[in-house]
Formats: sequence, structure tokens, C-alpha cells
Amino acid sequence: MKFKNFTSYNPEWPEKFEKEKQKIQSILGEQIIDIQHIGSTSIPNLSAKPIIDIGVLVNSIDNISFFTSTLLILDYNYRPDLSSPERIFFKKGNPIEYHLSIASPKHTFWNRNIIFRDYLRTHPDFTKEYQELKIKNLLETPESNLNDLSSSKIYNKGKGDFVKKILDLADKNL
Repeated sequence: MKFKNFTSYNPEWPEKFEKEKQKIQSILGEQIIDIQHIGSTSIPNLSAKPIIDIGVLVNSIDNISFFTSTLLILDYNYRPDLSSPERIFFKKGNPIEYHLSIASPKHTFWNRNIIFRDYLRTHPDFTKEYQELKIKNLLETPESNLNDLSSSKIYNKGKGDFVKKILDLADKNL
């Protein structure tokens, strides 16, 4: 299946993540506790928007200006409209190639994303169900929303409920 901003899993996505990870590590250095490939491109065999989601765990996200000015060196653009108290959000590329979320351990953003990713990696039936939900939503998404699926309410419909279901299942299996 190939839409303008949605494609079959690409085995090159993990390598693309690794290259960008090294760049981020080189400028954030000791600030980083952990850095992970998250989101749909981190889950083998899952179709996705071809945007690499990167999660960076740091002790604190209180000094937003440090991250915005430092990451500008790598052409990451701060998006306050997509940020929250749990994460500082950036986009990179034209067209967008990377989403970067800076998070701290005092919030649940990091754990939710890692648990969700890891559960889908080890439960292919749920990966298939998630893909079917995404494709169903994509087929219902108006063409005018296809340029920015991240902001499309129709494309994202039901994904929150699915994520909650997976997190609940993962919690039960701990």
C-alpha cells in the first residue's frame, strides 16, 4: 500500500535512525540518559508515515531554550504547538524526515512509547490490528489532510484507544 505520506515498512528506517542518533548524541552528549527509535517506523512490518520518530530521555526538560538552540544546529525546528508538559517536540526536514521528542523520567511519555513499541514488536497480531486501523483511517482521511497526517483528527481517530488497550495488556503481562 502506498499513499503520498504512508508507505510499507522500510528496512532502512532503523539505519536512518542510527545515523541521526549519532548526530544528536554528538551535540547533546551527557544530557542524554537514553535515546530510542519510537513510533511506527520502529516496529518491523508496520506501514507508516516515512518519518523517523526519535525519543530522547534527559533528566529535565525545564530548560527548553537550551534544547531549542542546541538542536537548531542539526536543523531541528521546535514546535511549541505540538509540545506538552511531557515532551519538547521538534521536526526536521522538508519534507519532514524526523520527529524528535525530548522527555524526562518524571513524566509517563517515555515509558508509554517504549512499552507500546516493545509490545507491538513481540505481538504481530496486534501489529496487524494497528496497521488495519491506520489504513482504515487513512482511507477515510480527506485529501486535504494527507500532507500532515500527524495533525489529522480523522487519521488519528481511534489510535489513542488502541494505544491504551496495548498499554493495559502490557501492564497485565508484567
